[in-house]
Amino acid sequence: MFHDNRIEPMSITIKTADEIERMRVAGRLAAEVLEMITPHVVAGITTGELDRICHDYIVNQQQAVPAPLNYNGFPKSICTSVNEVVCHGIPSDRKRLKNGDIVNIDITVIKDGYHGDTSKMFGIGKTIPHTERLMRVTQECLYKAIDIVRPGTTLGDIGHIIQAYAEKNHYSVVREYCGHGIGRVFHEDPQILHYGRPGVGMAIEEGMTFTIEPMLNAGKRHVKLNQKDGWTVSTKDGRNSAQWEHTLAVHADGCEVLTARTEESF
Repeated sequence: MFHDNRIEPMSITIKTADEIERMRVAGRLAAEVLEMITPHVVAGITTGELDRICHDYIVNQQQAVPAPLNYNGFPKSICTSVNEVVCHGIPSDRKRLKNGDIVNIDITVIKDGYHGDTSKMFGIGKTIPHTERLMRVTQECLYKAIDIVRPGTTLGDIGHIIQAYAEKNHYSVVREYCGHGIGRVFHEDPQILHYGRPGVGMAIEEGMTFTIEPMLNAGKRHVKLNQKDGWTVSTKDGRNSAQWEHTLAVHADGCEVLTARTEESF
C-alpha cells in the first residue's frame, strides 16, 4: 500500500509463530475485502463509492480498521489508482469508472494490531489487449518473485527477477516506490525494491514478513507526484501503469502468501 521513506534504519522484526498467525488473520481479511468489492468494480461506479463500500465492510463486518484512513493525512480508507495513476490514488465521487479503464484497488486492514496489505488490478468492461497484457505481466512478475522467496534468497534476487521479466516484455519498472516489511507497523525494514542484481543485498530470514508489490509502466519508468493533493503518483508520459501486491511470511522451506485470494493457488 503506502510507500514511506521514513522507515527507521534496520528496524527488521522477526515474527513469532503467534505473530504470524495474527498476520494470517489480517491478511485473510484484506483478501476478503478485494473479493467482496469485485462485483462492484464496474463501469459507472465512482471510486468514492468503492471506498465507502470497503470502509463499511472493514469496520462493520470485519470489526477491523482500514489502515490508510488518516495515515499521514491520507483522507480515504482504500487507494484507487486508475489508468496512468501508479499508486496512492485518492477515491473521489468525481472519478467515475468507464469502459476500458484499469484500476488498482489497494487494501490494508489492521486486525488486533497487525496489518494485512494487498492489491489487485481490475479491467472495466472491455479492455484493449495491450492493457490486459500489462496487467497480466505485472501479476506474473509478482508470482515469479514469490516463487523464489525462502531463507537465503537476497533482496537483489527478488528485484532482479521482477525487472528482468518486466523488461523482457518491454515494460519499465517504477523505482521510487517499493515493497516493505510489515507487522504491527505498517512500514518497516526491509525495503523490497522491484529492480536489482542477483546475489546483492540482505539475505531473507525465516520469520520475516513483507510485501512485494511491483509497479510496471507501459511506457517509461518516470513518475510524478501530484503537488496539489500530495499523494497521487502518475506516469510522467501519461501511459498506463499496473500493480499487484501480496503480504508474505517467510518459512523454513519457502514462503506463505498471507493475502492469497480464493481465486489463487500457491
